[in-house]
Amino acid sequence: MSRKLFLGLILSITLLFILAACGGNGGSESSGEGSEGDSSEGSDSGSDQSISFTAKSELPSMDPSLITDSVAFQWAGETYEGLYRLDENGELAEGIAKDHEVSEDGTTWTFNLREDAQWENGDPVTANDFVYAWQRAVTPDTGSEYGPYFLGGVVKNASAIADGEMKPEELGVKAVDDYTFEVNLEQPVPYFDSMTVFITFMPLNKSYVEEQGDSFSTEADNTLANGPFKMTEWSHGEGWKVVKNENYWDADTVELEEIDVKVIKETSTAVNLFQSGELDQAELNAEFVDEYRSSEHFNVVENPYLYFFKFNQEHEVLGNADARKAMSMAIDRKSLTDVILNDGSVPANGYVPSNFVTVPGSDGKDFREVQGPLVGHDVEKAKEHWDKALEALGKDSVTLELMGDDTDSSQNAMAYYKEQLETNLEGLSVKVVEVPFKERVRRDQEGEFEIEAATWGPDYADANTYLNMYLTDGQNNNMNYSSEEYDSLINKANTELAQKPEKRYETFMEAERLLIEEDAAVAPLYQDAKSQLLRSNIEGVFPTATGPNFEFKWASVK
Repeated sequence: MSRKLFLGLILSITLLFILAACGGNGGSESSGEGSEGDSSEGSDSGSDQSISFTAKSELPSMDPSLITDSVAFQWAGETYEGLYRLDENGELAEGIAKDHEVSEDGTTWTFNLREDAQWENGDPVTANDFVYAWQRAVTPDTGSEYGPYFLGGVVKNASAIADGEMKPEELGVKAVDDYTFEVNLEQPVPYFDSMTVFITFMPLNKSYVEEQGDSFSTEADNTLANGPFKMTEWSHGEGWKVVKNENYWDADTVELEEIDVKVIKETSTAVNLFQSGELDQAELNAEFVDEYRSSEHFNVVENPYLYFFKFNQEHEVLGNADARKAMSMAIDRKSLTDVILNDGSVPANGYVPSNFVTVPGSDGKDFREVQGPLVGHDVEKAKEHWDKALEALGKDSVTLELMGDDTDSSQNAMAYYKEQLETNLEGLSVKVVEVPFKERVRRDQEGEFEIEAATWGPDYADANTYLNMYLTDGQNNNMNYSSEEYDSLINKANTELAQKPEKRYETFMEAERLLIEEDAAVAPLYQDAKSQLLRSNIEGVFPTATGPNFEFKWASVK
C-alpha cells in the first residue's frame, strides 16, 4: 500500500466492499450551519485523550482464531500484539519479539521474546502462548478459516493437522523456554516475519481461553488483551469501546485513553454527528467529498485493498470464460472511481494492487508498473465476448444475481454495476442483492452467490497474498475456479523458487496474466482509497499495509 502519510491521517473503519466492505446534508465550510459545525473541535476529546470513530459493521467475533473480517482485524489488532507490529514506515517494529534468527536453509525461525510483556490480567506473555494459539488455529474442532489457510503449507505439519491426520501437538512450533519461540517451516518462506503481524498469529492465554469456553471473545467481559488497548464495552449492533491497557509492555508510549467506536452505516448520519461534535471521524462518500474537500479536517489515503467481481463458476453462465470477460470489459472503471466513488480510489487494471510490492531486480519498480495493465473498459470487445457466450450457451437472455454490502457507498456502486452491465450487454438482467457484511462473509465462505462484489486486503507484504487465493479448492477460492496450470505456477513460485526472488516474481506475473487475461476468473474493479473527516487535532494515526487497516498505538489528541 502507499505509505505516504498525511498529517493527522487515519482511515475510517471500513469493510470490505469494503475492505472489507465495501462498502447527506452536512453543510460545507462556506455555507452557514455547515461552516459552524465543521469548525468545531468536536467532542471533549481534546483534553482527555478520548476519541470517537465510526465502523460500518458489527464485530462478528474478537477471537483471533475465528476472525475473517476487516473490522475485527482492526480492533483485535489494537487489543492483541503478536511477534511484531508495523511502524509508520511500514517496517516491522518490536512487538512481543525483540528480534529473530533464521537458519541457513530458511526453514527454522527462532524468535527472542521480551520478558516484560503481560496480559491485561497480569499473566506474563510467553512462548507457550504462541504455541497454544497456533496449535488451536489449525485444530479442526476450532473451526478456524484462516488457521489452515495461513499456516497450512507454511508451518510444518499444519496441513496434516487441519486435515485430522496428525495431532495439534505435532505442529512445527516449540517453546524452547518461556521467552524463546521456535518455528519450523515446511519450506523457506522469505516473508514469514511479515505474516506474523496477521491476527491469526496472535498469542492466546490458554488458561483464560479454556475457562471462558464457548463464550471466549463474544462479549467485552470475555476478552483478554495483551496489546496497547483492551475492550471494556461491546454493545452488539451499536458499537464498542477500547481503553488504554495499563499492563501493556509499552504503555508509556500510548497516549490515547479511550476510543469509542459507533456502528454507523449511513454516511449522512456520520457527517451530521461529526458536525454536531458527537464524532471525531466520519467517512465520506461521493455525495460529500466535493463539499468538504477544502475542510481542514478532510484527508485521503490510498490502500492496497482491491475491489472486484468474484464469479461463481459452478453457475452455467459464469462458468463460461467469454461471459466473464464480457462483464469485466463492460465496466467503465474510470467513471466508477471519479464520479460514483469520488473518494480517491483508482481503477484497478490487475489483481495485485499498485504501490504494494516492488519487483526484485527491477531497481525498485512497482509490481503493477512492471506487469502493466491486464484489464480495461472496452464495450465493443465486451459485446463480442458476450455474443459468443450466449451462442455457446444457447441463450438469448440471462438473469444473474449480484451480491454486495448494504452500506450506502456500496449501494451506489452496486447500482452503477447494474447499469453498466445491463446497458452494455444486451440480454443481461442483473438482480442486486444487498446484505449486511456479516451475512455477505458467510455467503462468500459457503459459496452461496453468483457474482459477488468482493474485496481483498493483503495479509502480508508479498504478491502471494493475492495470487495464492485461487488455488484449486483453496480456502478463499469459494467460487469453483480450478486451473492446473495456475496451480503449478503458484506452487512453483513458493517451492523451488522460494529463494530465487527474481524468477519467483516472473512466475507470479505469468500466473496473474493467466488468472486475469486468459481465464477472467475474477474482474478487478478498483483500488480503494478513503476520504474522511478527521479532527485536525488528532495526530499519529497511520495506515498499514497488513494487519489492522491503521494503527492507533502512537495516536494522540493535541
